[in-house]
Amino acid sequence: MGKMGKKGIYIYGIINSNSASDLFTPKDSYKKENVYTIPYQDVSAAVSNSEIIDFTYSSKDISAQLLVWHQKVIEKIMSLKYTIIPLRLGTFTVDEAEVKDILSKGYSLIKNIMEKIRDKIETDLVATWADFGSALKEIGEEKEIKKLKEKILANPKRITVNDQMEVGVMIKKALDKKREKYALQIQTFLKRYCTAFKVHELMDDGMVINLACLINIGQQKDFDRKVGEINTKFAEKLNFRSVGPLPPYSFYTLEIKKMQFEEIDWARKLLRLGSRAIKEEIIKAYRNGAKLYHPDKSPDVPSAERRFNEIYRAYRILLEYCQGDFCSFDEREFGQNAVIVRVRE
Repeated sequence: MGKMGKKGIYIYGIINSNSASDLFTPKDSYKKENVYTIPYQDVSAAVSNSEIIDFTYSSKDISAQLLVWHQKVIEKIMSLKYTIIPLRLGTFTVDEAEVKDILSKGYSLIKNIMEKIRDKIETDLVATWADFGSALKEIGEEKEIKKLKEKILANPKRITVNDQMEVGVMIKKALDKKREKYALQIQTFLKRYCTAFKVHELMDDGMVINLACLINIGQQKDFDRKVGEINTKFAEKLNFRSVGPLPPYSFYTLEIKKMQFEEIDWARKLLRLGSRAIKEEIIKAYRNGAKLYHPDKSPDVPSAERRFNEIYRAYRILLEYCQGDFCSFDEREFGQNAVIVRVRE
């Protein structure tokens, strides 16, 4: 089980609605709480009441249950014809006031994203080798690889581990090159039907491409038809699987970070800044510190590399904290910037 805390509010995403209302009552056995909205100006958070779970102590089963539930709720909200910006899995707040604070802090970013995803959906497309063994065999017949294998096999008693590794590296490079070629072809075929692509990491050697596509809702049928054509074109080489429509998980999932005053204060002191600063001062303080402790320029300074890394970390913390052109490091004013709303990288 996950470690349960006090009652709080779970946020699924932000929708294009300005009214407080119940969206639906779940029938799922995992959760029974109503999904409702908390509005701020012309947007709302889609939420439900929930025990706050500390994922540090959560079992895989609890995390998996929450993931499935999280996705089901977001897809249900989409089916109600709302545009939704999903929040990262496991976003809890203590009360409604904190939800509204998040909406207030992230309002400009939220509105910008809403405009970009209006009438758009995500479809994920995965291509795998139809026959991975045949793909490897075909690569093994390429001129350079074949030549190297023949050279090694000419004296089988002297085959070394290095010889085997050399062949393996060549095969991997050739396989990656073939993947890149297919990936480029697939993206070229689909470019007309997508407003954006996001290439994800491959999960195993059998995958050729793992692609998220942002599509205008009006072009979904054309996109699906084109995927069918591509599947036919590469029928003997690749297998395709698409999943959608989805919210723009891959492009605009929001995450909420709660800053700690102690961390901000540590970073400020390390960069020798006063109680207030503009971004240019933060950048200048970082450059001065980095110049002083850069390992290449200060080889005789003890712990220069560690100090340089700390200065860089402090710089990143303060840049993240200072959302506007100017920020205060006074503890009494810290609450104004304590919550950071950003797009997950």
